Amino acid sequence: MARRRRHTPSMPEIEIVPRGPFSLAAARGFADGFPAGIGGGGVGAESITLAFPVEGTNQSAALDLWQDADGVVRGRTDAPLAIRAAALQQAARSLSLDHDGAGWPAVGARDPIVGAAQRELDNLRPVCFCSAYEALTSCVIGQRVARRQSAVIKRDLADRLGDRPTVGGTAVPAFPRPERLLELREARGLNATKVERLHALARAALDGRLDTEVLRTLPPETALSQLQELPGVGPFTAQGVYYRGCGVADGIPDADELGREVVRDLYAIPDAGAADVARLAKAWVPYRMWAVVLLRVAWGRRQGGPVSYRRDTPRSTGDLPA
Repeated sequence: MARRRRHTPSMPEIEIVPRGPFSLAAARGFADGFPAGIGGGGVGAESITLAFPVEGTNQSAALDLWQDADGVVRGRTDAPLAIRAAALQQAARSLSLDHDGAGWPAVGARDPIVGAAQRELDNLRPVCFCSAYEALTSCVIGQRVARRQSAVIKRDLADRLGDRPTVGGTAVPAFPRPERLLELREARGLNATKVERLHALARAALDGRLDTEVLRTLPPETALSQLQELPGVGPFTAQGVYYRGCGVADGIPDADELGREVVRDLYAIPDAGAADVARLAKAWVPYRMWAVVLLRVAWGRRQGGPVSYRRDTPRSTGDLPA
């Protein structure tokens, strides 16, 4: 992971001004609990380093981000000027900083359970995958393996096939671009079926079928239908990719039974179902997905550890765990 260094004229500083309350410290805690979820890079004592393929280009970028006392998120990158704006947009989306969160505290005022979780977790916003492409490839890699083993496999692929973008001259391996992923023939922890699926997703990305900004602007039913046309992708995975891969803030993944378990325990609703989640979620608009993630993390702490966002067994025939 790149270390924070003093700004120099040769390395332009970048900044993101959050709209509404935001804590990078809370994001660091979230990301550290889900190392496979933030792509290449890592979490430091004061910063998050992200390294990822920049969509729409044949390059990768690395950004080291921290938050100053004034609340502004600042960072550094050696990314070429031609891709810097796209890389910054992608990093902001990964940290849910592309959304206006000014109304997020009002959700906690309407729902005391959400409000308590906001206070406990410093108004946590979701940390998302760096792209729909990375989200789907992570689902394939994570099928029937432990979360941390999945992170090890991703790091190995980054070391073997990924670009090495730099921050202040320090290289940070990124997950392989689709072109490079097609070169993969075998890897420890990946069987032939997984390699074949990764190749299919790489080709879909090159064909423009996994363009994150396009997917997130489509009606949810259209985006989910298109994702389910890909090999091995069923409703559960498609919804995970749509919400956590595309960084959609408002919506409820109806294939997610874990959310119902969280609602059952936090709201003391026996046998909570989709109707109960939908009723409660009226108070969470327009941040329904943010509330789902926040409540999951708060619930996970009460269970003695972080909540896994993946299932280790398929939800349905042909579906990958998300």
